[in-house]
Amino acid sequence: MPRWIDTHCHLDAAEFSADVAAVRERAAAAGVATCVIPAVGVPWFEGVRALAHRFGDAYALGIHPMYVAGAEDDALERLDAALAAQRDDPRLVAVGEIGLDYFVGELRQGPARERQERFFREQLRLARRYGLPVILHVRRSVDQVLKGLREIGVPGGIAHAFNGSAQQARQFAELGFKLGFGGAVTYERATRLRELAAALPLEWMVMETDAPDIPPHWLYATAEQRAAGQAQGRNQPAELPRIAGEIAALRGMEAAALADATWANACAALPRLQRDVSEHGVAAASPA
Repeated sequence: MPRWIDTHCHLDAAEFSADVAAVRERAAAAGVATCVIPAVGVPWFEGVRALAHRFGDAYALGIHPMYVAGAEDDALERLDAALAAQRDDPRLVAVGEIGLDYFVGELRQGPARERQERFFREQLRLARRYGLPVILHVRRSVDQVLKGLREIGVPGGIAHAFNGSAQQARQFAELGFKLGFGGAVTYERATRLRELAAALPLEWMVMETDAPDIPPHWLYATAEQRAAGQAQGRNQPAELPRIAGEIAALRGMEAAALADATWANACAALPRLQRDVSEHGVAAASPA
């Protein structure tokens, strides 16, 4: 069975609170050996760390741009302190999820924009200080994120849920970043993204789910279906092999070859992963 790394999975989300052990067991049974669990803010730091240790996974600490507005004034200092306290923890693999979000109207203007841009720059500086890569949230902000990365160099990382152009993909790659691909690629209407998934150099790509978000097409319920009472399907890391299978088909390659390549790419992007997954050991969920 191919073995996979889910490089972006919010196992600490409320959607998983009732059955997280079962969710992780299903993922392991499907061949997902490691999940990377990024924090979205200070209140989530201990939760992602605990889950990573519980399931033999990895985690990142950071403040998500959509959570910056509600962050305490000392949030950056608390992130600094947490990174210092966990600096020798091999399961801490990155600073993240950090970045810029200009999709949400109230975040792309005025003080809210200035605040998220300041948080982004300061978190890049922390990543540089601690020698950690970053996991990036990039939504309608590719050029601005690239500008920040050029100004404040960090040890690479992953551009999560990549949806830019081929030229922008190359610019990330030249800065030492891999590009995260997941459930959005499974929609036939996502023609540009599917073209990128098919054509970009394989060494630039990693796999992710962003679970419980970005469900693949087979879990998605339209507005009409939801109005009729159908629930939206919950994305989970066990969906990764099927998502990756669609990407492999787009590229005309075997899923096992995609698994091997993206495994190596994930370890290159997040070097601390190598210590835990070099032998392709599948994480085993502990009792709930």
